[in-house]
Amino acid sequence: MSEAIPSAALAPVIAVAAPRSVTEETPLTRNVLIGVAVAFLGLFLLLPLAVVFTEAMAKGAGAFFATFEEPDARAAIRLTLIVAAIVVPLNALFGVCAAWAISKFSFPGKSVLITLIDLPFSVSPVVSGLVYVLVFGSQGLLGPTFAAYGIQVVFAIPGIVLATIFVTFPFVARELIPLMQEQGTVEEEAALTLGASGFRTFLTVTLPNIKWGLLYGVLLANARAMGEFGAVSVVSGHIRGLTNTIPLQVEILYNEYNIVSAFALASLLAGLALVTLGFKTLLEWRYAGQIAGRRRH
Repeated sequence: MSEAIPSAALAPVIAVAAPRSVTEETPLTRNVLIGVAVAFLGLFLLLPLAVVFTEAMAKGAGAFFATFEEPDARAAIRLTLIVAAIVVPLNALFGVCAAWAISKFSFPGKSVLITLIDLPFSVSPVVSGLVYVLVFGSQGLLGPTFAAYGIQVVFAIPGIVLATIFVTFPFVARELIPLMQEQGTVEEEAALTLGASGFRTFLTVTLPNIKWGLLYGVLLANARAMGEFGAVSVVSGHIRGLTNTIPLQVEILYNEYNIVSAFALASLLAGLALVTLGFKTLLEWRYAGQIAGRRRH
């Protein structure tokens, strides 16, 4: 009797290489892309940031801290914080209301409202500042009316606040609109069915669902409000100690060749930007996790 040979042994052994995905890069390509990205960030982001802090400390810590003892510098810091304290809450309120209306309701002009929210992204800040001068200036459309009541808008704090509101109001709304659209209206409708009022529904159902997106948008709006230059430069008038924010004061000091003081104030803005970036990264991680969790459900 002949010994049976397993059929598997008769089958030829053929090594088939797994096909590579059409979207998968070779190791060389991947390393080149990573190297280009790192070199770009190092040259155009990290190097200028390092120069700011290096120039700020060029004459030692004494000269650095002396900058913040000057009355004009303190006035610029104070005005920047005041403007941010006014603008950010107003933008947060507008962003929540706009996102609620756009994501929860259908109404005539909805697409127009969405377009208007995106308007500051497409209009130069300098142009927006000029528009405020043409409207609220002494020779503008509404300027004489306000002047008759002793209200000065342009070249004063109100004009700076208005210009900053314009350039920053899309940030909160643009963060909340897709988030609230993703969540839908099921939970709010259930709360209303159970007898909750509209305000209580917002506090207990809507707000907890959007809190990370709201904080993320607030951080972005705050960073832009403190660092805005173009629109504020047009409407402020560059009055020392009165209408100069930190970016405007940095420009003045640099033009006067007061390099250390200019970079010292610039380092303050850079430090605030780094702190904002840290919070932004944390909230982005929490925000993304929340969205992923809701999509799984």
